[in-house]
Amino acid sequence: MALRIPKLPSSFKDGYKHLQGVDEAVLRNITAVTELAAIVKTSFGPNGRNKLIVNHLEKLFVTSDAMTITRELEVVHPAAKLVVMASQAQEAEMGDATNLVTILAGELLKKAEELLRLGLHTSDIIAGYEVAHKKAQEFINQLVLASVDNLKTRDGLLKAVYPAVMSKQYGYEDVIAPLIADATLNIMPNNPKDFSVDSVRVVKIMGGSVFDSKVVKGMVFGREPDSDLKKATKAKIAIFTCPLDISQTETKGTVLLHNADEMLNFSKDEEKRLEAQLTDIANTGVKVVIVGSGIGELALHFMNRLGIMVVKVLSKFDLRRLARVTGATALARIGAPMAEELGYCDVVETVEIGSDRVTVFRQENEKTRTATIVLRGSTQNQLDDLERAVDDGVNTVKALTKDNRLVAGAGAAEIELALQLQALAAKTPGLNQYAIQKFAETLEVVPRTLAENAGLDATELVSKLYAAHQAGKANVGVNIESDSTDKNDSGLLDAAEKNLVDLLGVKAYAIRMAADAALTVLRVDQIIMAKLAGGPKPAAGQGQNWDED
Repeated sequence: MALRIPKLPSSFKDGYKHLQGVDEAVLRNITAVTELAAIVKTSFGPNGRNKLIVNHLEKLFVTSDAMTITRELEVVHPAAKLVVMASQAQEAEMGDATNLVTILAGELLKKAEELLRLGLHTSDIIAGYEVAHKKAQEFINQLVLASVDNLKTRDGLLKAVYPAVMSKQYGYEDVIAPLIADATLNIMPNNPKDFSVDSVRVVKIMGGSVFDSKVVKGMVFGREPDSDLKKATKAKIAIFTCPLDISQTETKGTVLLHNADEMLNFSKDEEKRLEAQLTDIANTGVKVVIVGSGIGELALHFMNRLGIMVVKVLSKFDLRRLARVTGATALARIGAPMAEELGYCDVVETVEIGSDRVTVFRQENEKTRTATIVLRGSTQNQLDDLERAVDDGVNTVKALTKDNRLVAGAGAAEIELALQLQALAAKTPGLNQYAIQKFAETLEVVPRTLAENAGLDATELVSKLYAAHQAGKANVGVNIESDSTDKNDSGLLDAAEKNLVDLLGVKAYAIRMAADAALTVLRVDQIIMAKLAGGPKPAAGQGQNWDED
């Protein structure tokens, strides 16, 4: 009698989920990714719609930023998670085009589904996509429109930053882009490759309008000093993470006082000890003390007497950044800091912005220079969205330091790539040609989505774009401001003339990330999910309190 070998699923514990084959695994994965892509697709481009998201902590987000949307949605499906991870890698490396990664990955898988239903094997599709991806990376290097040779010129930075801001805050690009250019120019090192995005900070102050936003040289904190002294120059700085107050014992103790003299002496001893500690700090030449926690009234009184400026910074991230900028070491104990633990700042002063008074730390040294963009707005959500636009703009400058080449925007580069890949597919023998053709068609999703979100006829515009590019007009893209009712308006524009450019490095990296994510999903033929960890779940209708018997 032959030994019966159990199938794979029966060798697992109860509760395992096992899906295999094209219908159960591959097509389900594709459906999950295309659903995710459909969510962020409508937020693509300058006319992208906002999403209103309430996360598990009931925090409200109103944004069109794909990275924020996918992060707060808490995607559970493993295939969709792969695409989210690809967009997170794009955000970490380039800081922009996260939406492009998700849309391209979703469209690549959608086209792969069509080929699967026609009878092609996943191996043929993967082989074709790999060829198309490699060729796309080669072709995109031939589409260079211009390059920003000097990163220390305002016009050069604006050329690259303007379209990046426009895609997030359409209508405010004339306000936000110059702020980013000015802030980055203030702190641009002699070697642009040493540029750090941490050197440009954002402070959000509620009130006023976006047009009241400004750039302040130095590091800005949204509160004024607690001490009477409001300005210090060429100051030594000490940073303390502990409270600046009379030290409390770790254990509770009882003090027996027999008369009033003992009570007075007891409090005087505490005061003398605190005064001695603060005097030791003042004797080291410290002019500014930064506290990461509370400061007692008695300590503040002594600080005012000693002529020391006291600033409270409650954010540990800001405290860490300030320690890096000033060169100070954050101390966890009250006492005189050693010479190497002290920091230095050229100017610490209080400035009035709008109706709020803020503290500015300004450095003149190149390595520790910082600039702060002070954003004004009517609501917190608006300020948060403006901050994301600034973040994208600053990351665009960082990406420029890696690769300063530019390609035509407005969907022009994608259509030109699609044309070249279609020509390649026509010459390729075998089944690979169908996958290469579909990869080329995938790139149409960029101009198509731009047109759809602008309320234009996408099919007609894509056919017009192909006709223009066939005629040799390689820089022609979608005009999102065209009037669909005007018969004389073709809906197209020359991206080079209108200064609508994208960074070649960012676009090439986005195509690579999208292709890698799509190929990873296509290579999966089985999904095996373990039973979720955790104790027994309460039956329906029962209370959550297990003690109620």
